[in-house]
Amino acid sequence: MENFIGFFEDLESWHKLVWIVVCLTGALSIESLRPLFKGGFRSSAHTKTNLVFLATLVLINVTVGALTVGLFIWIEETGWGLLNMVEWPIWLELLVAVMAFDLISQYIAHLLVHRVKFLWRIHLVHHSDTKVDATTGTRLHPLDFLSRESFAILAVFILGAPLAFYIFYRILTIAFTYFNHSNVGLPLSVDKAISWVIISPNTHKFHHHFEEPWTDRNFGNIFSIWDRVFGTFAYGDVDKIKYGLDVTDDSKSDDLAYQMMLPIKNNGRTKINH
Repeated sequence: MENFIGFFEDLESWHKLVWIVVCLTGALSIESLRPLFKGGFRSSAHTKTNLVFLATLVLINVTVGALTVGLFIWIEETGWGLLNMVEWPIWLELLVAVMAFDLISQYIAHLLVHRVKFLWRIHLVHHSDTKVDATTGTRLHPLDFLSRESFAILAVFILGAPLAFYIFYRILTIAFTYFNHSNVGLPLSVDKAISWVIISPNTHKFHHHFEEPWTDRNFGNIFSIWDRVFGTFAYGDVDKIKYGLDVTDDSKSDDLAYQMMLPIKNNGRTKINH
């Protein structure tokens, strides 16, 4: 187990970039073999726009990573955090850490960007994609990604998680992000079965429906348990899904300039009905 932990401690930025390419390529390949929806999902404009957003996220991630090195050093030197208050087997601490990271930096963070109006406005970019596929997974406005990263750092602080745990979680969440956004049509019985434990492709597709109540359901990224526990889980008929938002211009879904300025130019026209 120590060799396993050491492996993730030694991962460099270019290793993570290779992992992103591997996961994205894999998801795109799978959805090509068995697509859920057909037509327009591989347009050059759509792919280009989403890859530009991915590039901005990679740059932000590298910057944030460099800035938070001191936090991990401080945790190691002081023994701060919940995980440092227990003496469990490493595998159990790792499992608890991954679940806690998923709860705080994914479920709670995602819930809040839907509930808090100014955060919802920067999250519009993600939901304005009218052709959801694997590339949509990292289609986030830079400000949206920064808000998510702040929750990840908060989770590290609360847990006192070592760097290796955090890197392992990031590797997992990249794979799941591309998997559950991919335009893949799994057999319904398979999708429903795995949705009891993890966020399946269909489960997340309902979240990308253009209107409530589905838009405000299924906030998880890895585990579906959080949505089930907190009453935000939903499963319906995929044939009823319509991507996009009723407050953005669908014709500009792939317009990079429009999307970058969307949080500013939306003028508070977002509709959050709770």
